[in-house]
Amino acid sequence: MRPQSVILTFLGDHVYGRGICVASQSFIEAFASVGISEEATRSALTRMVGRGLLRRQRSGRRMYFGLTPTSTEVLKDGERRIWHSGVVNDADEDRWTLIGFSLPESWQRQRHELRSRLVWAGFGPLQNGLWMAPGEVDAAGVVEDLGANVKVFAAEPRHPTDMQALVGDAYDLAGLGDRYRAFLARWDQADPAPDAPDDLARSLMLLTGWLQIIRTDPRLPLRYLPHDWPAEKAQRVCHTLHERFRAEAAEVAARLLDTVPDESWAER
Repeated sequence: MRPQSVILTFLGDHVYGRGICVASQSFIEAFASVGISEEATRSALTRMVGRGLLRRQRSGRRMYFGLTPTSTEVLKDGERRIWHSGVVNDADEDRWTLIGFSLPESWQRQRHELRSRLVWAGFGPLQNGLWMAPGEVDAAGVVEDLGANVKVFAAEPRHPTDMQALVGDAYDLAGLGDRYRAFLARWDQADPAPDAPDDLARSLMLLTGWLQIIRTDPRLPLRYLPHDWPAEKAQRVCHTLHERFRAEAAEVAARLLDTVPDESWAER
């Protein structure tokens, strides 16, 4: 697991919404239980400050780390994906958002960034310069700063379009299904992660792994997915185990957390 991913999981479960900053030592002790070294934790915290995902706040001789508007939005998105959106899209409407773009050859960086945003937002390539995503997606944040080079449409498929084939070509369903099945193989058992020292470690591993999967899941309409699609079962396992781990995880985190009030909280 990448240290940054584990840090975001920890922040989302134990810091988000509380208006606190956390001492670096608390992160170090929490992540040692999942095999992340002190050096890797400190390095990840520094990188996250550089990327605007964390802010430093000194109190006495100790350094504390708090959320920024950027990380708050990331955690809000994670909360929505885990607990509210769900992994099954059983909407009756067969609606899609299309984004078409034609960028100058010299815009290599912008093209790469746009494709990364498209994948993150659930889009798959329909054909060169045309991407699609299920449902009606607010594309403003995806195509910002690209102006007239991008067009956005809401659409419905019509005969003779073979949507089953289009979905299979635009998305790696086999790879996504394998990730869900691997999650189930690890966690759908009576005693998951038996070598973990406590339920905080189990909770961190569980949610970090789950987020890595669902952030690559575009939530395609159920009608276009294989009949044995494993996502819904994997979601039930994740939610059940998180509830099972929650009390002890909170107790362990409370013992580890060295915090101070976030001085920027009142400004938000």
